[in-house]
Amino acid sequence: MAKALRLTRAGNLGAATRLIQATLNPAAGNPLVSGKAFRNMHALTSMDALQRYLPSAPVKAPTPKAKTPSKPKRSTKALTAARTTTADRASSFTERSFSGPTGTLAYWLYLPSRPTSGLPVVIMLHGCTQTPKDFASGTQMNLLAEELGFIVAYPEQPASANMSRCWNWFKPGDQRRDSGEPAKIAALTREIVAEHAADPSRVYVAGLSAGGAAAAILGAAYPDVYAAIGVHSGLACGAATSVASAFTAMRSGSAQTHGCGHKGQFVPVITFHGDKDGTVNPVNSAQIVANAVDAIGMPLASTRQQGGTAQGRAYTRDINCSDDGKAQIEQWTIHGASHAWSGGHASGTYTDAQGPDASRAMATFFLQHSLPKSTGG
Repeated sequence: MAKALRLTRAGNLGAATRLIQATLNPAAGNPLVSGKAFRNMHALTSMDALQRYLPSAPVKAPTPKAKTPSKPKRSTKALTAARTTTADRASSFTERSFSGPTGTLAYWLYLPSRPTSGLPVVIMLHGCTQTPKDFASGTQMNLLAEELGFIVAYPEQPASANMSRCWNWFKPGDQRRDSGEPAKIAALTREIVAEHAADPSRVYVAGLSAGGAAAAILGAAYPDVYAAIGVHSGLACGAATSVASAFTAMRSGSAQTHGCGHKGQFVPVITFHGDKDGTVNPVNSAQIVANAVDAIGMPLASTRQQGGTAQGRAYTRDINCSDDGKAQIEQWTIHGASHAWSGGHASGTYTDAQGPDASRAMATFFLQHSLPKSTGG
């Protein structure tokens, strides 16, 4: 990687790219750039993205400066603090572990290359069989975090909790506040906000499939923590209370929500769902929207947009706005799409590169919303 960086600085972009492609192992399915020489590129999760970030012209060597008297050395702790409070600090994508009264949870954390104080936070919940790095690679959410300026955390469901690494959205003990997985994820969220002095009024959660169902639960259980939620190919909070009812809900939806989504606990929501999804029936997206409309308890102005992507994927976008014109509920139906993250990158599993870009749509929707300062966190 150091050699590739030298080639880049010399203006030989083609050779640098070929060297990187030869070095990375495409069979691993997770081309995340890391290493000391590329610590400023942790956000990149594809070769295309890497080429966009590499300089297009040689970097001039700095002019030698006259020697100046040496200054007293600062401690390593002070140097680290200085790096994390300057605009040109390196981004990072690191594996961490959280432990608290609610339990232990491993997670990956992306910090953009800017001061983290006061930034929003997005919690991303992977689907079954996925890992945090896989999910980050497929959704490309780290690139958006770098561009728009927010922190991203990817909690990891261990196989010890579910053999397929699914979040247990169908278990009653994992559908309530201060209980099970929702309590652990909410506690982790608060820890991240506190550790990085993030904005507690701008915290969001999104997920795919089982992760989307878990995101719906977190929105219902912790409306004082999450300012908005994103559910991709998921199910409503309380759609099932057992493995058997989970399969029923996935196949044909559920008319019950088992105490989730009470009036007065509305959280803005954006959903994405392919209308050819054979794993989770798209009727579940309609149920999420219906529950949200019931929870908000006020009239909304509805509009429908029909659109398509350059890759030929058509979609319908239903937008429900409050009197101030702000979208409170968005439902995206992706025509011809199956059980996959819309607009995702092929380096991750369960992705549909034809779009539209669910990650950007969710980030845009999230950043419109915030909790009252007195309730955030």
